[in-house]
Amino acid sequence: MPQLNLVLPSTVEPAVVLPLLTTITRLLLAHLLGDFILQPNRWVRHKTKSGYKAKEFWWHILLHGLLAWLLIAKFNFWPFALLLTVLHGAIDQLKSEMERTFSLPSKAAIAAKSKRHWFWYDQLLHLVAILLIAMLWQTVTCYSGNPGTMLNTLLSELSDWWGLRQILLITAIIFLTRPSAIFIRNLITIWTPAYNTQLETDSLKNAGTYIGIMERLFVFTFIIYGHFEAVGFLLAAKSIFRFGDLTAARDRKLTEYVLIGTLLSFGLAIFTALIYLQAKLA
Repeated sequence: MPQLNLVLPSTVEPAVVLPLLTTITRLLLAHLLGDFILQPNRWVRHKTKSGYKAKEFWWHILLHGLLAWLLIAKFNFWPFALLLTVLHGAIDQLKSEMERTFSLPSKAAIAAKSKRHWFWYDQLLHLVAILLIAMLWQTVTCYSGNPGTMLNTLLSELSDWWGLRQILLITAIIFLTRPSAIFIRNLITIWTPAYNTQLETDSLKNAGTYIGIMERLFVFTFIIYGHFEAVGFLLAAKSIFRFGDLTAARDRKLTEYVLIGTLLSFGLAIFTALIYLQAKLA
């Protein structure tokens, strides 16, 4: 019986995406536990007030490092956990300095806005640190410290994943956010009634735009997952909440205007979802 000689490549590059996502997820879990679950409000106050001079600051960053090390569950991860601890401390110190700067009496008017902004900057920087540590760990453990090999393998896997369906999905989601809001606003601008002054004053800034974006994304998600009944539930819920405002306004034109905008919003989301489903089946 003839023998079959199989020539195998001398080196087979391991998959990157799945192990990298696993590492990122574990580090993200450590971050959520350390920053939101296991951090008492007292620690937050002391960190904001004194920064690195507060013992709570050190307890907090050491807890982060310990959680990261325990969740990765590899003893040789400890240098990376230590690096993550240092990065977390540096980011928290930067946030503390900025919050104290904008809490000065001369800048009291913008203190609340600055604090809100720096919360998001802080979380974004922590996410970047987590991504860097995860990629560094992956490079060292799977690719003998060669980042070029890891990046080439990662890009190759991502290019295999990045197909027409993914592009269509992202395009549909983006379309249903601000672009749809602008299209709807321009379509119904000819019917814009004179709003009741009291209702306009009581409304949150840009609330209608954000509500429309969220409802379209909900409808799109419900339809692509086959839950058409949830669309009816969402429409009914919105109608109930809108009923009080429209009753108080006593304005038939306003009622019709809101109804047209709602139906256009739902219609665009349904139409986009159906196009995506047809393209997905093609």
